[in-house]
Amino acid sequence: MLPAKAVAPRPVVRPTAPADEVSGTPCPACGTPNQPGRRFCRRCAAELRPTAEPEALPWWRTVWPFRRKVRASSGRLWRFLVVLVVVLALCAGGFLLLPAGRALIEDTRDKLGKAKPVTPVNTEASAEIPRHPATGTTDGLSNRYWGAPSAGASVTYTFGKSFRLVDLIITNGASGKPQEYARQGRALRMDMEVTTEDGGTERREISLSDKPGPQTVGVQISDVRTVRLVLRSPAGQTEGRHLALAEVEFFQRS
Repeated sequence: MLPAKAVAPRPVVRPTAPADEVSGTPCPACGTPNQPGRRFCRRCAAELRPTAEPEALPWWRTVWPFRRKVRASSGRLWRFLVVLVVVLALCAGGFLLLPAGRALIEDTRDKLGKAKPVTPVNTEASAEIPRHPATGTTDGLSNRYWGAPSAGASVTYTFGKSFRLVDLIITNGASGKPQEYARQGRALRMDMEVTTEDGGTERREISLSDKPGPQTVGVQISDVRTVRLVLRSPAGQTEGRHLALAEVEFFQRS
C-alpha cells in the first residue's frame, strides 16, 4: 500500500475573554469603562454622550399660541395677530360688560346696606281736588291723600340732592284702613319717570294690587333728583268719585 497523503492539522480556536483593562469614562447605565471617543457603551450600547435636557420654558411660553416652537421667523406675524385680536376682544368685552358689572356691584351694596327714608323738598301735581293736595302723599299720614280728577294726572317729587333710590312704599287709595280704602277710586298702575343728576331719564312701570296698606316697590336707581308718577288703570272711579293716593315714601341707601 502506498502511504496516505499528509494533511496539515486544523487550527484550534480558543475563546478569550475581552480585556477589561480599558480606562475611560464609565457607562452611565451599566458602569462599564469605555475607550475615549466611543459614542455607545461596548457592553449595553447605552449612549455615552446624552444630550443635555432642555431648560424648562417660562410659564407664558406654555400657553397657546406661545408654546409653538419658533423656527427662524416663521409664524411670528401670525402669532402677533392672534395675540392682538385676543387683547382687543378682552378690552371690548370689558367695556361692554362694565355697566352690567357696575349694576351688580350696586345691587349687592343695596342688599348689604340699610335703607333710610328721604323726604322730597318739593311736591307738585298736575291737577288736584280741593282740600286734597299732592303734599298729602308725603305728610306721613295715611288718612290724608292726594285727590286726582282722572287718570293721566301726575305728581312730581323733587329732592335737595341726588341719592341712590332703593325702594318706594306706596299706600294706595283714600286711606290705609280697609274700611276707608275704597271710598274713592285708585290707580292700579303708575308710570314712573326718574330724572338723574346728569339729566338722564329712566322710566319704569309700577303695578299695584287693589288692596289697602303699604306696598313696597324695588327701584335701585342712582343719582336720583326727581321722581314723577303718572296715574294709570283706574279702579272704583264711579260718578262723584276721584282717584286717591294716600302716601308715597322714598328710601335711600345709607
